[in-house]
Amino acid sequence: MNILGISCYYHDAASTLVRDGEVIAAVEEERFTRKKHDNCFPEQAISYCLKKGDIKATQLDQVCFYEKPLLKLERLLVCGKKWSIKSQELVKQQLSHVLHERLFIEQVLKDKLGYEGKVSYVDHHLAHAASAYFISNFDRAAIMTVDGVGEWATTTQFMGDGNKIRKLQEIRYPHSLGLLYSTMTAFLGFKVNNDEYKVMGLASYGKPTQVDKVNKLISFYQDGSFRLNLDYFSYMYEKNRMFSDSFIELFGHPRSSDGEITKYHKDLAASLQLITEDALVRLGLNLYEQCGGTENACLAGGVSLNCVANRRFINETPFKHVCIQPAAGDSGCAMGAALYAYYSQQTQPRIISEHTTLLGPEYTDQEIEDLLISRKAIFTKYDEETLSKKTADLIYKNQIVGWFQGRMEFGPRALGNRSILANACNPSMMDILNKRVKFREDFRPFAPAVLIEKAHEYFDIEFESPYMLFISQVKNGMEQKIPSVTHVDKTARVQTVSKSQNPRFYKLIDEFNTISGVPVVINTSFNIRGEPIVCTPDEAYNCFLKTDIDFLVMGNFLIEKEV
Repeated sequence: MNILGISCYYHDAASTLVRDGEVIAAVEEERFTRKKHDNCFPEQAISYCLKKGDIKATQLDQVCFYEKPLLKLERLLVCGKKWSIKSQELVKQQLSHVLHERLFIEQVLKDKLGYEGKVSYVDHHLAHAASAYFISNFDRAAIMTVDGVGEWATTTQFMGDGNKIRKLQEIRYPHSLGLLYSTMTAFLGFKVNNDEYKVMGLASYGKPTQVDKVNKLISFYQDGSFRLNLDYFSYMYEKNRMFSDSFIELFGHPRSSDGEITKYHKDLAASLQLITEDALVRLGLNLYEQCGGTENACLAGGVSLNCVANRRFINETPFKHVCIQPAAGDSGCAMGAALYAYYSQQTQPRIISEHTTLLGPEYTDQEIEDLLISRKAIFTKYDEETLSKKTADLIYKNQIVGWFQGRMEFGPRALGNRSILANACNPSMMDILNKRVKFREDFRPFAPAVLIEKAHEYFDIEFESPYMLFISQVKNGMEQKIPSVTHVDKTARVQTVSKSQNPRFYKLIDEFNTISGVPVVINTSFNIRGEPIVCTPDEAYNCFLKTDIDFLVMGNFLIEKEV
């Protein structure tokens, strides 16, 4: 059975092909269009998935959409009535989006793909839940999804058992942890639905001195639920601003996007982050009780990309095993929609296998070589053993390396196939990468990729973290060995690398360990600020040329710049 999952029309459009319960391909549309967070119908992503599955659209058994448009339309109309005249412009804008294509997805599929078969719709938060549960190795698990908003839900608790997912309870719009975080993101001068992770990084530089003020925005209840004080928010009725005048009276004038980042801004970020973490822990404790004490939990939704909160969740709730969807935002809903559509029709036990994010396009050495020749590049081809040693030596000598291998990752993190690699031992490397390569804010940290067997020697981590979804304390004394991946609060967003998950990346880090005695390298995404991660060899080569990346490794080729 071939099922295509689709997410689009809000942000992070994506497509996933599932065949008999196995994820064959998954990719975001932005990787092809080069428009970050592209929300358009994912025509190119779908084309890739079908090509990888060696099928035509007409051979699909089903297409599943990641939300229920009529329920979303209901919310827009109800909220439009509630906030009446104040919300006219917002409702007009949102209705134009909803009525444009998403209510007519069957016609879009027919027009663009020639597909006229079965189309199903899954609740947005159920798609999130399925995306995490069905990639886990759990037969039974508690599930929690937290984001801005789906149709109505903003936070939902489920129970997963075998092939079934049962909803337990939900919190509805306009009360939303995701929108609370996004509102403060906007107030701090960052871009909503794009820069929330910057606020998380900025929080480490501040102190939670503004908790009392931030607490005025939200009320918590004994069962872990919450409500926002809507007097401070305007996203329910304003098109271009998320916070109200009362919010400004409470916190002062909002920072402009190019304004100075002051201690006050850092402290606000720290206060928001602390309250968000507290909220997720409260919800987690309630989830554990609701689900009868299972030790397994699955998390998804955009808020689940908050790796600091994730670590507190696993530390301060009774859950011993936590699986988080690596593509926790809306792109992952394409996967969840397809998996849910498949398993909702099955009576047989579900397939449990090791999940991988390496689900995107890949390119042969011949394709790479043809590109390099056409671009008159300076390159040498090596066998894998020699290439790993040479690349490790370059990193040890403080050269910055673009690393382009195999299938592209699905989700927002580069995990060793579309990465920029550098020496974590060099205390200057964080500043060098931010200023000369990534062209981004100097407060943003870089993640360490570490051999899984050695992770416990450098980090306070007792479990696998293959997707950079948990922070860990850097062990005492080790911050001197790996200064460029040690954040200001002596934490790091760790990626553990195993031989089974990514043998070539593992081998490279192992060679670096042999040379340096340190099994850790900096791993950051292969892109510059404002651009999606590179997908093709041509994009990787262009990024290499226009930045201060010193060497590029694609497939078995080592590429140099002209002297």
